[in-house]
Amino acid sequence: MSKQKAVVIYSGGMDSFTLLNRVIHDGYDVYALTFNYGQKHVKEVEVASKVCQQLNVPHKILDISPINQLMQSSSLVGNIDVPEGHYQADNMKSTMVPNRNMILLSLAIGYAVDIEASRVYYGAHSGDHVIYPDCRPEFVHAMNDVAKIANYEPISIETPYLNSTKGEILKDGLSMNLTYEHTWTCYNGREKACGKCGACVERLEAFAENGATDPVAYE
Repeated sequence: MSKQKAVVIYSGGMDSFTLLNRVIHDGYDVYALTFNYGQKHVKEVEVASKVCQQLNVPHKILDISPINQLMQSSSLVGNIDVPEGHYQADNMKSTMVPNRNMILLSLAIGYAVDIEASRVYYGAHSGDHVIYPDCRPEFVHAMNDVAKIANYEPISIETPYLNSTKGEILKDGLSMNLTYEHTWTCYNGREKACGKCGACVERLEAFAENGATDPVAYE
């Protein structure tokens, strides 16, 4: 009996790296899909490619960077400095990329239909709920309803970490003996991670919570 196919939206970050390995671990035939949407931290695309080569996972990198012309209000793609601080802080709202996950999910659903996969996975988690509406349960459930009727073949959107913290996601990864040197979380795409943006702060907290050391180099 052949394995069920699943598409995993794989950014190259810590959460999606754990998710990719979780879906493989759960026995699916995984197809990874990475998007270059003009993000400053495009370095995450490079590490995603390296990991997929190591895991021998079919991997498509889709360049949709022209859409960043429509999203200059976001500090992740526009000429705005990436804010420092925790995700709970109001200033972190500038890292919201307008409608990003609806766009990425739509493309991933199309890819899933094309290769006859039944599921699309993405790494929404509870730490993102405060500032990212497109990571909240109500968005996921609504998109799931749409994905079931948008094509002849119903596609299921799966978010196994929807109600998990970043620390809990890392705990799951460590339980699978994953190492995180080939992941990139920092919103600034410099040589080393800044350690100060919301993504870095939350990542470092997750490692501390699990009594583990982050293998990524920080400024």
